[in-house]
Amino acid sequence: MRLDKLLANMGYGTRKEVKVLLKQKAVTVDGDVVKDSAMHVDPEKQNVSVLGERVEYVEFIYVMMNKPPGVISATEDKYDQTVIDLLDPYFQNFEPFPVGRLDKDTEGLLLITNDGTLTHNLLSPKKHVPKWYYAKIDGVVTEADIEAFAQGVTLDDGYHTKPGELKILTSGEQSEIELMIQEGKFHQVKRMFEAVGKTVTYLKRLSMGPLALDEELALGEYRELTKEELQSLLER
Repeated sequence: MRLDKLLANMGYGTRKEVKVLLKQKAVTVDGDVVKDSAMHVDPEKQNVSVLGERVEYVEFIYVMMNKPPGVISATEDKYDQTVIDLLDPYFQNFEPFPVGRLDKDTEGLLLITNDGTLTHNLLSPKKHVPKWYYAKIDGVVTEADIEAFAQGVTLDDGYHTKPGELKILTSGEQSEIELMIQEGKFHQVKRMFEAVGKTVTYLKRLSMGPLALDEELALGEYRELTKEELQSLLER
């Protein structure tokens, strides 16, 4: 890895700022002062230090966010704020991406990482990763809906969903439910309820596989995964 990329990723400034550090003789590799920003180093085998402090190399980041409404699940967008825009520059340096997407107006659990292998394992249809949602529904949700979702429903484009597990929390003109699905089709939860003649008015993702939303995170807040949370994702 280029030395300037390593130091920029580890939060020592932009590549331009890193070059200033190099000119100031503040960077050493295995004890030798280095001025060449393009020098390639192996941070796992070599001792890279800035102002005498060893650089602790991190390859991947794993961030849990409580996604707020009005923000899109993308790395960049010309018109709307993205979940990546909400991150501290330190995390942005790793060029992370959201694992799957939540609709613009949907809240809740979103995993952000630069680990492509983990992302593939969580999103692959073959892995059948369960995702739980909480929703408010305009319309009376009934036992018939539970049975319909258990069989899978046909969406507006003719696609028949895999079975989902529907739990009714309250039922009335405004109902509250929890729903588990194992797919991630475009607007799937909303379209599943449309298929049974009802409308989702509020949607929040609660969990993805073994990873559950930290309810102490306010909307727009995020934190790195704990070792236990990460291990549970890697082991599934």
